Amino acid sequence: MTSEIEKWSQPVLAWLEGHAILAQLAGLGLVVLAAVLVHLVLRRVIVRSIDRVVERSSVSWDNALRDAGVFDRLAHLVPLIVFWYGAQMLPERSEVLAALAQRVVASLMIVLVARAISSVLGAANAIYAADPEVGRRSIKGYLQLLELLVYVVSAVLIVATLMNRSPMLFLSGIGALTAVLLLIFRDTLLGLVASVQIAKNDMLRVGDWIEMPRYNADGDVIDIALHTVKVQNWDKTITAIPTSRFLEESFKNWRGMSRSGGRRIKRALYFDVNTVRFLDDEEVDHFGRYALLRDYVAAKRRELAEYNAAPGRDPGLNADIRRLTNIGTLRAYIHSYLRHHSRIHQGMTLLVRQLQPSALGMPIEIYCFTNTTAWGAYEDIQADVFDHILAIVPEFGLRVFQRESDFRASAESSAEAAPEALAAASRES
Repeated sequence: MTSEIEKWSQPVLAWLEGHAILAQLAGLGLVVLAAVLVHLVLRRVIVRSIDRVVERSSVSWDNALRDAGVFDRLAHLVPLIVFWYGAQMLPERSEVLAALAQRVVASLMIVLVARAISSVLGAANAIYAADPEVGRRSIKGYLQLLELLVYVVSAVLIVATLMNRSPMLFLSGIGALTAVLLLIFRDTLLGLVASVQIAKNDMLRVGDWIEMPRYNADGDVIDIALHTVKVQNWDKTITAIPTSRFLEESFKNWRGMSRSGGRRIKRALYFDVNTVRFLDDEEVDHFGRYALLRDYVAAKRRELAEYNAAPGRDPGLNADIRRLTNIGTLRAYIHSYLRHHSRIHQGMTLLVRQLQPSALGMPIEIYCFTNTTAWGAYEDIQADVFDHILAIVPEFGLRVFQRESDFRASAESSAEAAPEALAAASRES
């Protein structure tokens, strides 16, 4: 068998010796073929075997490396190494062409190494973000800065390799280009400073609900990068804000509310001051039967009886005695109602206070917190509270204030439209 191969190969080798260029091309083709074969073996055997091992692994960091493409990019590097050494073994090779090929291959190897490092940094960010304890403090900006430095160094090495010059020659000229570099990387430097300040002061995390009116941003932070912070608004649009703006401009972070477990209700109802009055004894007895007012009425009766029994007071003069009012009793009722409400947070501030009267009437403000921060549930609780208050107000002889002129205009327009509607309906019938 060996003799037959030698018998067949000797004429071919003899012919190639007489054709040096074809011999070099044939050798180069064999090197390329070997590199391709190595690449196929790596991609279809080695990389797939690694994928199967990763799938069975119980740790998560190897999945991040695989998803970032680290193994695939390293697999591209090996065929170049094969080509590098194979090209040096070619007989009667042209030194000029060999040097040029080596520079090109070396440049490609630098590119692949840089991309592999970039993939490793991406995998590191994914591993870090997957940790619920620390993942909300984004390190993506720092990793992007390292990635930028890797690509800058790679670019310098590639140019130096292609020009066959020392990289230090290019690095020595960077000092003279400092002003230009500062101008080019201005946004990067501002973003870096902002990222450091944001991380140091814990101003912003992934998942925080923020408001930044200037940029129409109102939603959850989904990404904190070196140059931009992405916010997914409640209408599902995405707003990208330069990272440096978070140091230059004000914004509201709702993280404290989310952590507290309660969300504030702060809303006032305005009452017609003409309906504020004292309660008579029958009304006091009536409200004393309310479960939410029973203790309040009893305590107030004792307090007022002691005050009014003081010498020199005339029970027939309202100016000399103290009596319960309908608006004061309503405030006590609302306060007791909120204290017994299952969805109001009892460990936080709860106030039912009277504000300064205005042209709109006498304001009574409800200030409390729900025991949930979920938006939908919060709105339901708030609506339930004020539905009940608006419905109970007439029992205290009070009237919620609204602009009478608007109300009358609406009523008059409805009254005028009613006969015309009836006439039209009769004509159609």
